[in-house]
Amino acid sequence: MTLPHDAMAQLFAAAPANDLPEVPNYNVCPTQRIAVCTHEDGRRLYRPMRWGLIPPWYDKPSGGPLLINARSETVAEKPAFRTAVRERRALVPATGFYEWDRTETKKPLPWFVTRTDGAPMVFAAIWQDWGQGEERVSTCAILTCAANAQMAQIHDRLPVILEPPDWALWLGEEGKGAARLMQPVEDGALSMVRVSTEINSSRAMGEGLIVPVPLNPA
Repeated sequence: MTLPHDAMAQLFAAAPANDLPEVPNYNVCPTQRIAVCTHEDGRRLYRPMRWGLIPPWYDKPSGGPLLINARSETVAEKPAFRTAVRERRALVPATGFYEWDRTETKKPLPWFVTRTDGAPMVFAAIWQDWGQGEERVSTCAILTCAANAQMAQIHDRLPVILEPPDWALWLGEEGKGAARLMQPVEDGALSMVRVSTEINSSRAMGEGLIVPVPLNPA
């Protein structure tokens, strides 16, 4: 995430919180705080959430599987997600995302994926508050769908990426029908470049993580 928060809040026409996570961050990892756009009490908010949804029945944040993603095909059926997908949907902006090709080598090879048009990437997400009092935290998971033909070359899943005309419907501002948005973006909408395996470490930092590397280095 390298996009300025004030610009993203303006893009979403949302009121920004004062405690948004620091940017730029070239290696956003599960359980970290990310910036999320929601629709609550009649207005849009741009606020921080923990990436990794915590269901209400967990007795602690680590009380079950780490739920960073939710499969669009089953999200309406899974107890951890089904209420959230009906009532609490969100938008998660990003500069791009990493995906790992595990098809040809023993060592996963990372790719950095962005929009071909250079616009911010906006993922469909769901959210859930967990805990009480000082322990209360807002948490979220990103929706995934089957990969399009382009992404299928390295991985069988793809985040659900929403276009600006669909944001209001996903946030619940335009009635029902959001389920139809849980589809892969069209082929050609994404740009994919190989990057250094340095990103395989959660401790890696800096803009060098998104610099392309040769596909077949000498």
